[in-house]
Amino acid sequence: MQLQQLKHVYFIGIGGIGMSAIARYFNRRGIKISGYDKTATLLTKELEQEGMQIHYEDCPEQLPSDIDLFVYTPAIPKDMRELQVVINGKVPCMKRSEALQWITAQSKVAAVAGTHGKTTSSTLLAHLFKTAGVDPTAFLGGISANYNSNSLLGDSDWMVVEADEYDRSFLRLEPYAAIITAADPDHLDIYKGGIQDFEDTFCAFSEVVKKEGVLLYKKGIRIEGRLAHPNQQSYSIDDTQADWTVRNLRIENGTYHFEVVHQGDSLGEYELTIHGRYNVENALATIALCYTIGLDSQLVKEGVRSFRGVKRRFEYVEKGARVIYIDDYAHHPNEIAPFLNSVRELYPQKKITAIFQPHLYSRTRDFLPGFSESLSLCDELILLPIYPARELPIPGIVSELILENCTALKKSVMPMDKVLAYLETLEIEVLCTIGAGDIDLLIEPLSQWAKNRNNT
Repeated sequence: MQLQQLKHVYFIGIGGIGMSAIARYFNRRGIKISGYDKTATLLTKELEQEGMQIHYEDCPEQLPSDIDLFVYTPAIPKDMRELQVVINGKVPCMKRSEALQWITAQSKVAAVAGTHGKTTSSTLLAHLFKTAGVDPTAFLGGISANYNSNSLLGDSDWMVVEADEYDRSFLRLEPYAAIITAADPDHLDIYKGGIQDFEDTFCAFSEVVKKEGVLLYKKGIRIEGRLAHPNQQSYSIDDTQADWTVRNLRIENGTYHFEVVHQGDSLGEYELTIHGRYNVENALATIALCYTIGLDSQLVKEGVRSFRGVKRRFEYVEKGARVIYIDDYAHHPNEIAPFLNSVRELYPQKKITAIFQPHLYSRTRDFLPGFSESLSLCDELILLPIYPARELPIPGIVSELILENCTALKKSVMPMDKVLAYLETLEIEVLCTIGAGDIDLLIEPLSQWAKNRNNT
């Protein structure tokens, strides 16, 4: 089947950030889009406003009769009735990763992989391409603040792709250029061979990058020395032995300033307005890729300066004299610690209150000590019950386990519907919501609450 032959594509799990990016790509090419998701969200409402038809009940009877292609996410439970009908039917169906492989097969792909940092890095990379005069198509894992979308439809042959390690999806890509930001173990419910299996898969990703292209990786990564690409270069903001590093990193008026250095040669000073020291490292990786493939360095500088970040990645929801409210998608201990350290760096004298929703029973079990340690960086911790996503409960695995070794000065577990009333009893200075589940449902009411506090 050719792309231009498609008339109607149906997505099972259309509200997922990766699925919705592909749905938007097809929709903008004039293809009819419909689909299912478990819950109506701000994102699914936006998709509906863009002309897509979505329903929220597992009802095979509602499947349209004129569908050319089904796309589904592996995060959908295997016993879902619609999925069973689709897989056993006669209409072609494919996983999200297969659809992405199909779409990108004839393009020049720049892919960003890694357990942390890939969403911000891929979104910044797409922005740098655009500002440097290359109009890319992009499939992103977050909503770009510059473009208010997780999908860009461009005119060039370049595609920027967030390369997802879940379900080994990124092995289906054949990127010309790639970045690996981190290879800290995650998704061990999928990688049945454990940490070794997980790391081997990242090494396999380095092998699918085209030999004539380039692979950039963070120096000190767990799999350093095992990457197979003939043109691999390292980057780091801390290790001066990396091929790409920075000098004179400082904060002036809330903005990061730093000099980019390539193998001892200075490439000039850059300015980054989004927060988080780790985002300077993400920016360094994308600058290195742009420089390596020959984009205009002055335009790349302008792109870094004008980048506004990604929704739910160190996003200031409210910034007032009394209350500062920051939201972040972090859901792994190695994401939570840098986030909270960055908040502390910005507000060293203020009390930090964090609301965290653990995501997945298996991840909570697998990284329990790390969650306790990283969340100890806040002054008060409010834990929500575990968000199950695709999983069934694991006996004995509950949010309370995180509290046992957490050293935050004050800590508690409460349901989401009790949070607002509890906050009314506190003096809040810096409030953070952290997590990848449906904690985003709190953002709007907390935003209004913070505005009211700042106006009184």
